[in-house]
Amino acid sequence: MFILGISAYYHDSACALIKDGDIIAAAQEERFTRKKHDPRFPHHALEYCLCEAGITVADLDHIVFYDKPFLKFERLLETYVAFAPRGLKSFSTSMLLWLKDKLFLKSALLRELSFHGVRDDMARVMLFSEHHLSHAASAFYPSPYNDAAILTMDGVGEWATTSVAVGRGKDIEVLKEIHFPHSLGLLYSAFTYYTGFKVNSGEYKLMGLAPYGLPRYAGTIREHLIDVKPDGSFRLNMDYFDYCTGFTMTNDKFNGLFGGAPRKADEPISARHMDLAVSIQAVTEEVILRMTRNIASETGQKNLCLAGGVALNCVANGKVLRDGAFENIWIQPASGDAGGALGAALAAYHLHCGNERKPSDGKSDRMKGAYLGPVFSQHEIEDRLRTLGAVYAIVDTDVMLRKCVDDLIAGKAVGLFHGRMEFGPRALGARSILADPRSAAMQSLLNLKVKFRESFRPFAPSVLREDVADWFELSADSPYMLLCADVVTDKRRIMTDEEQKLFGIDKLNSVRSEIPAVTHVDYSARIQTVHKETNGFYHALISLFKERTGCPVVVNTSFNVRGEPIVCTPEDAFRCFMGTDIESLAIGNCYLEKSRQNPDLMKDYRNSFEPD
Repeated sequence: MFILGISAYYHDSACALIKDGDIIAAAQEERFTRKKHDPRFPHHALEYCLCEAGITVADLDHIVFYDKPFLKFERLLETYVAFAPRGLKSFSTSMLLWLKDKLFLKSALLRELSFHGVRDDMARVMLFSEHHLSHAASAFYPSPYNDAAILTMDGVGEWATTSVAVGRGKDIEVLKEIHFPHSLGLLYSAFTYYTGFKVNSGEYKLMGLAPYGLPRYAGTIREHLIDVKPDGSFRLNMDYFDYCTGFTMTNDKFNGLFGGAPRKADEPISARHMDLAVSIQAVTEEVILRMTRNIASETGQKNLCLAGGVALNCVANGKVLRDGAFENIWIQPASGDAGGALGAALAAYHLHCGNERKPSDGKSDRMKGAYLGPVFSQHEIEDRLRTLGAVYAIVDTDVMLRKCVDDLIAGKAVGLFHGRMEFGPRALGARSILADPRSAAMQSLLNLKVKFRESFRPFAPSVLREDVADWFELSADSPYMLLCADVVTDKRRIMTDEEQKLFGIDKLNSVRSEIPAVTHVDYSARIQTVHKETNGFYHALISLFKERTGCPVVVNTSFNVRGEPIVCTPEDAFRCFMGTDIESLAIGNCYLEKSRQNPDLMKDYRNSFEPD
């Protein structure tokens, strides 16, 4: 039984294909179109999924959309009625969009699907899931657990912004929900907007900025913006927000509460913005911890599955794990809307069709390391590089590993393109830029000369799973870079009195550990544990780096620049390689050195993509 899941028309459109409950392929449309967070119908992702399985549209048993547009439309109408006459201009704009494209979504979907093949029963095989059920299914069904509590949190689906469910075998039972406009995701996004970052894109920047500040505004947020109950349920004070009826997240009353207008994207980041970032992060963590403690108490479950955009907050996830209310937690690597495509397909297979779930061993998940995207044969890679005019050497695997490690030890940035592309927002060693974490200058170098992004942004460590507890205060798996933990004490460096007096981004240049390039200013790191079973090449590379240096950690950042989707094809990788200060590229068994390339192929890559 083949089932295709689709998410589209809001942000991060994607397709996912399953066969008899097994995940065959999944990819975001942005990777193919090169448009970040592309919301359009995922034609390229759909075609990829079909090709990966070697099937056509005619072979699909069901096609499932990840939410129910009529319920969303109902929420839109009821919200505008509730706030009328405010928001008339916004209402008019939204109505035009809905009446043109979204209200009659089934017809639109059928029209788009017809480009991939015609079948008489297309309307019959189409199903619609609910948004938060899609998130819950994406979290539970691929998880290692036969039963678990499920918490999904995001901006908003149809009505739900937060949902609690329990998964047992093939069944998911939704227990309770929090509804729009009360949303932890939208509260966090309001501060993303207010501090000058893009909503649905810059939330991770806000999280990365938080350790530089002091939580001076946390009390103000609790007093004026959000009423949190002991069980974690909450209500927002809508007097301070404009997202129900306007075109912005916050309003003048919000501005007055926090001392000024929202920061413009080109304005400098001040200590006040850092304090706002850590304040909303602290309140978010408090709400989530109250929720998870209550869920554990009420359900009696020992396992927790997380999904929805808020589940990408790896700092909060790490605190949930350390809190101990649950023995185990598992987070869907594509927690945002893209993962809804996968959840919709899985929900249809298990809930609509009633198919049983294969028993789990409690350890291994079913996401295949999130390596669910396109792969290119060595022959394809060579042909494409040759067409581009690239100069490369063909080497065997052992030589490639040695060359990559030689380059890392020499302080070079190495582009790694190997195997199937990752599904979700994180690069996990298939489409990554690697560097030596022991270098004190590497964080600044990568941010400014390779990624072309803000200097305060931290980088993540990839660490051998067997060595993670020796370097970080973490003993659990974190294969998808969705848990934060501190560097262990004996790997830290004691700061001088002068260094401890530094404030804000001035802290950045102080060496804080044996691996400064991946140690944030609060000693934390967003960790990826690397497992031989899911990515043998990457595991071998880090193992050789450890053999040569004694350090089982490398810097891992996504293979792209600011505003660019992660590279998908050899062409994407070569363009990024030639447009940045990446010094070598390992792509399949082709090894490229920047110094040997035709300088005429180099381009100014800095302004090739709209900043996110």
